[in-house]
Amino acid sequence: MFKVDIHTHILPPEIPKFKDRFGYGGFIELHEHADCCGADMVDDSGNFFRQIHKNCYNAESRLHDMDGFNLDVQVLSTVPVMFCYWTKPQDGLYIAQYLNDHIFNVCEKHRKRFVPLGTLPMQSPKLAIQEIERLHKMGVPGVEIGSHINEWNLNAPELFDVYAALEEKNMCLFVHPWDMMGKSQMEEYWLPWLVGMPAESSRAICSMIFGGIFKRFPKLKVAFAHGGGSFPMTIGRIEHGFNVRPDLCAKDNPVNPKEYLGHFWVDSLVHDQQVLRYLVQLIGEDKVAMGTDYPFPLGEHSPGKLINNLEVNDKIKQKLLALNALDWLGLERDYFL
Repeated sequence: MFKVDIHTHILPPEIPKFKDRFGYGGFIELHEHADCCGADMVDDSGNFFRQIHKNCYNAESRLHDMDGFNLDVQVLSTVPVMFCYWTKPQDGLYIAQYLNDHIFNVCEKHRKRFVPLGTLPMQSPKLAIQEIERLHKMGVPGVEIGSHINEWNLNAPELFDVYAALEEKNMCLFVHPWDMMGKSQMEEYWLPWLVGMPAESSRAICSMIFGGIFKRFPKLKVAFAHGGGSFPMTIGRIEHGFNVRPDLCAKDNPVNPKEYLGHFWVDSLVHDQQVLRYLVQLIGEDKVAMGTDYPFPLGEHSPGKLINNLEVNDKIKQKLLALNALDWLGLERDYFL
């Protein structure tokens, strides 16, 4: 079956020393190992962030892996640590354009295998819209943003014009958790990634539902990473809260949260067969798309295995493996032939 992975990350092989350019620090650099099999991500003070393999920044290594997985297409987006929403707006625009140009060029070179998603300087909605317009002219079908933007949740009125621009241009939106809440209180046991990350996705979904974003922008095509995080498993509690405390939950949108199930997409990255079965039943067979978080350890290491093991017919499997992704992206399968 045709397979499209909507959730993969890539870095440029060389990241400029932004600290030297902008005059302040906090930026990620890439230090490749002597054997060229991988690199360390470090901040510009030399503090270690993460070790990565070559497939995180080398297109040929990715293609080799994809062929081994029988994976047809990857949708490429930047690593969330590169969002840099904390920077000065013009600096954020420069970083976004640097990353976007890299991803676009990789995808142009391998048009049948890769699809680009852009990143935006969301700390300045005006500049974010400027970059949306540039990306649209380049033919980029969508963008990735974080689960919150500094102190703004995704219902912030400051972001409405960004959503309007994406909706008007029929560009899709991929929401990825980042800068996890409570991470300073749960530093042990990888808890920010195991507990905080699912909560961040639910935070984003609930903010958009309760804030009326889907009601205000009904044609906005939004997909949430990591299977929607903890949202699917807590939708009953969320609906109950809406019913018993409408003064708190329904003040900006009187629509029951469950009414929005099937309005947005989620990826399939839930790591459990029963959970994926429940997710398809809850969100709908048309709104779950394969996503793996390649090439990171918390990802699905055999793309499509969880979907292929579902006890559903081949028509539904093909939706989950590719057709739902293409619908979200606004692309036809012929694009890759």
